[in-house]
Amino acid sequence: MAVLLVLLILSAGGAAIAQEKKQQPKTRILFLLDASGSMLAKWEDSDRMSVAKNLLAHLVDSLESYDNVEVALRVYGHQFGRERNDCKDTKLEVPFTPENNSNAIRKKLEQIVPRGNTPITYSLQQTANDFPADKARNVIILITDGLESCGGDPCAVSLALQKNRIFLRPFVIGIGIDPQYEQQLSCIGQYFNAADVKTFENVLTEIVTQTLSETTVSVELLDEQNRPVETNLNMTFVNAVTGSTEYNFVHYKDSKGKADVLEIDALVPYNLVVNTTPVVVEKNLQIKPGKHNVIRVKSPQGELYLRQDGPSPYGTLMAIVRQHGSDQTLHVQAFGNRHKYLTGKYDLEILTLPRIYLEGAQVKQGEANTITIPPPGQLAIPSQMQGYGSIYEVDEAGRQSWVCNLPEDNSRVTVALQPGKYRLVYRMKSAQASKFTDVQDFTIRSGATTNVKIFNR
Repeated sequence: MAVLLVLLILSAGGAAIAQEKKQQPKTRILFLLDASGSMLAKWEDSDRMSVAKNLLAHLVDSLESYDNVEVALRVYGHQFGRERNDCKDTKLEVPFTPENNSNAIRKKLEQIVPRGNTPITYSLQQTANDFPADKARNVIILITDGLESCGGDPCAVSLALQKNRIFLRPFVIGIGIDPQYEQQLSCIGQYFNAADVKTFENVLTEIVTQTLSETTVSVELLDEQNRPVETNLNMTFVNAVTGSTEYNFVHYKDSKGKADVLEIDALVPYNLVVNTTPVVVEKNLQIKPGKHNVIRVKSPQGELYLRQDGPSPYGTLMAIVRQHGSDQTLHVQAFGNRHKYLTGKYDLEILTLPRIYLEGAQVKQGEANTITIPPPGQLAIPSQMQGYGSIYEVDEAGRQSWVCNLPEDNSRVTVALQPGKYRLVYRMKSAQASKFTDVQDFTIRSGATTNVKIFNR
């Protein structure tokens, strides 16, 4: 049979691969089999249950050739008749064991007689106790010819169990399911419609390929001309269902400019996050199991280089970088440093006194945009007084805007300010009325010191 042939081929190649690579984690496959009364319905030359039993028996036999694979069988709807409407009619008939248990599964399959209803949700809940508590690749293959009949929500339960790492995204094989109801099963896991016996056999082959074959990817990071020139970026493969991180890689290209090959688990649905500034997200990657996949992500970059001429009295001067037109902080970049950004426009808020706002700084592919600001001057207040005061910037129209407050207990205050016109407003702590406020205008020049004496004109 096709299933047996594929598994034997995989097994023959698997031994050689195992010698060259590190040992793969154990894979545990739990078959969750529908044995409700409807499984007795005629299907081509037989009935649904007989076909499922026959193909599962052959599949389990074929899996014997794998040293690192364990199988188990849970059945629902087989212990009580429909008249009882038992919504807890599910049982782990053959548990996982380190030893080969294919004979036990085959014998149990022979004994099962379809009888009851379809408690899919409760059966899924119970699988949480079926898998041993270790770091194996846990897989569920649900075979059913009907929908949940006990009012539960199998999709929510499946998602919760995936988030708790009980099992990876399940496989669901629908036998004779009306297309209008497929959505109710596809949200449980990866859904396959077995419209006929041959398709059912092929689906089992496909699932085995996805579960046990090696899958690799290469990521090409493209520039604006779709050339794979970008590299050295962190790439995060995120589980598209649970949101958890599955892999972190720092992108690498060899001397010929070719991206390297990465092994990933094809059972997990992925979003790929390329950690540029800002990040690029490729959602729902189309990974073909058992093959090499090339993922192309457009991520053209250029640089912003922030520079201040001359020494900076600010210490390490920083700039808040935002995407053009956005209020959200994207990055805080230090002056004197270079940082790569995706091509586009950015707004900068430079943390000088007063702050400098630059809008629409352009980042071009493969180029560095140098942002330069003049060195500040300094305001020096040599007076040793106690009081309350502020510094304001004054524009050409005479409008003032607050820059900073002076310390209440000041002693020869020195403040670094960008070149421009300013106003100092100050009242001594000992002054008994607002009318004793001193107001002085002054000018700051780049690299120069301006002395202002309070109450001393």
